[in-house]
Amino acid sequence: MAKILILTPQLPYPPQQGTSLRNYHIIQGLAAQHEITLLSFLEDNQTAVPTQIAPLADKCQRIETVPVPSRSAGTRLRQLVTTRLPDMAHRLASPVFTSRLRQLLTESDVDIVQIEGIELAHTIDVVRIANKSGQNKINIVFDDHNAETELQRRNMYTDWRQPRRWLAAAYSGVQVGRLRSYECWAGEQADWVTAVSETDKKHLQALGFQTPVTVIPNCIDTSAYAPPPDGPSENVYDLVFSGKMDYRPNVDAVLWFADAVWPMIKAARPSATWAIVGQKPHPRLNRLRQVAGITITGWVADIRPYLFGAQVFIMPLRVGSGTRLKLIEAFAAGKAVVSTQVGAEGFPVTHGQELIVADSAQAMGTAVVRLLENPQERTHLSRAAQQFAAHYDWRVIVPQFNQIYANLLTF
Repeated sequence: MAKILILTPQLPYPPQQGTSLRNYHIIQGLAAQHEITLLSFLEDNQTAVPTQIAPLADKCQRIETVPVPSRSAGTRLRQLVTTRLPDMAHRLASPVFTSRLRQLLTESDVDIVQIEGIELAHTIDVVRIANKSGQNKINIVFDDHNAETELQRRNMYTDWRQPRRWLAAAYSGVQVGRLRSYECWAGEQADWVTAVSETDKKHLQALGFQTPVTVIPNCIDTSAYAPPPDGPSENVYDLVFSGKMDYRPNVDAVLWFADAVWPMIKAARPSATWAIVGQKPHPRLNRLRQVAGITITGWVADIRPYLFGAQVFIMPLRVGSGTRLKLIEAFAAGKAVVSTQVGAEGFPVTHGQELIVADSAQAMGTAVVRLLENPQERTHLSRAAQQFAAHYDWRVIVPQFNQIYANLLTF
């Protein structure tokens, strides 16, 4: 049994979107064999009251939280101009979090600090200082949820194609170089690095650090997505897209689909409906609220009723890295999926077997209409998708961390 201190950018409960889903299931899978302490930021809409986060609290020996630091636009601009660090290195910089981390490292003999995502990579220096002053070596596992340098590069290329997005493209251009250095530094300083896919592993290793990298895919509790036997009773839509709706790749995806694909679908099926499901809809999406057939839900307590009520789940992403947990959720719910190659990247899926891959607007529109009109093809995809999703259950995936810990703790 190892004593593991896990650092997360937001409290991973309730597990409702990519980062919190991964982090919650990591804790769930590790708790049976290891002693878990969690240090996390707490967002404004979250609570750390033990009775309200009981499923998480029951898995941790100790949970410490600090509020997400506020950062004004002026501060962000000043940091962009006066430092060489990427924006993500500043986003969760917090003296309170750092102080609490030092306290936890001093109070207990921690074997491993597991850092969930690049926004918390700045804590590596704190752990290294604790290593120098303490007797027990503290190992660092850096769980890199995205190949961030590659993600920012893709953002840049996508935005350069749209003159009104050139300012965002220029921002990404600056960030690419800074992230390359910072992500490489984080990899060098960690004792082990984990990536969510073989594709991300190749992008990370291309940065040049020599630290071992192990692929540990994203995972969910697939049993929780079994469709109700009587079928959906609410939230029935032809199409569903889900995700955090202030996240740049998601915003780009739904705007592109709305402008380039949705008119084709409405021409073929005038009564078609589409739900965009996810918290914090960006103001850029406001114009879609006036488009016939489109619903923007904002935050929902549970994505599953929308999955169960969908005929087709769409993944029109043009930008991204890592892997999309929303894809495994849709598969586990038995949904027919139409995705771009970027949307399905990192998963060993086959076009026409578990999903339909379509990169152009014409191809995506044609595939969606065909599936809406062909329940037999939807059923074929559904069965293969559910079989595929079974390989990404947390009970299968999370124990792979144990081999990393064994390697570190025997040195």
